Amino acid sequence: MTSNLSRNNRIGVSSAIGASVFFSINDMTVKLLSGDYALHEIIFIRSIIGMVVLMAVIVPLEGGWVVLRTKRLPMHILRGLFVVVANMTFFLALAALPLADAVAIFFISPLIITIFSVVFLGETVGPRRWIAVLMGLAGVIVMVRPGSASFQLAALLPLIAAVAYAGLQTLTRKIGNTEKAGTLTFYIQVTFILVGAIMGLTVGDGRFAGTGDVSLDFLLREWVWPSNGDWWLLIMLGVSSTFAGYFISQAYRLCEAGLAAPFEYTAMVLAIFWGFFVFGEWPDKIAWIGISLIIGGGLFMLWREAVASRAQ
Repeated sequence: MTSNLSRNNRIGVSSAIGASVFFSINDMTVKLLSGDYALHEIIFIRSIIGMVVLMAVIVPLEGGWVVLRTKRLPMHILRGLFVVVANMTFFLALAALPLADAVAIFFISPLIITIFSVVFLGETVGPRRWIAVLMGLAGVIVMVRPGSASFQLAALLPLIAAVAYAGLQTLTRKIGNTEKAGTLTFYIQVTFILVGAIMGLTVGDGRFAGTGDVSLDFLLREWVWPSNGDWWLLIMLGVSSTFAGYFISQAYRLCEAGLAAPFEYTAMVLAIFWGFFVFGEWPDKIAWIGISLIIGGGLFMLWREAVASRAQ
């Protein structure tokens, strides 16, 4: 039993790291496209491509069409709504904020997951991990800079995304014992396709665009046919998002939420990399303080997990 638990934890941690790499590629690509296309158009095309990848690669590997059967459809719908809110609010933030800043604020999510794992899953968290949570919250306050001249409402969007993402992964942990990662990924893609299509039909003509706000215009922009060069970016987006969704579902399905979450900080390093080399962005001194507090809280929590595991 202990051996199986250890193996599941190793696979879960590896999956969390792999998901972070794909999520980082996904975030960078969305930011690249955010100036030319509507968010819901990008989401719709991404999910159609992702569904093709899922059906052609992942579903056959997990046992075929039987993977799509579920007795927990309401839970899948709720997960889908959580991930739609998380993605939409985070991507809207990417249009207005530097990539590293948006990712750093979003990375309060592993600490929120820790809180949710206690409240909703009954997992045990000691006082030192609560200190880590408080460190992360302090880092978010530094990053958001409330009351200062540099405060932006857009800085609250990654925070909303983090709460929704924490809800998503808490549900993943709750139903992961009966559902495969391919099943979890399939219903998320279905939700994205439906939401993207509905938004395209209602606001896709662009009649509400032109607000002057970068994030709102990204949300309300008119649908246009992508250029030939951008199709390659959209294909990369669809592939990366599918594997990111699959691996992150695998991570939270196989090991405790509090153990998998800190390994997602891999994406923070990649966000700084993409921000500098692709967008010419570099965090300022205040941002570095916030990033250090958020990552420090997560790594401290990871260290406590390692100590607890050795003791056990």
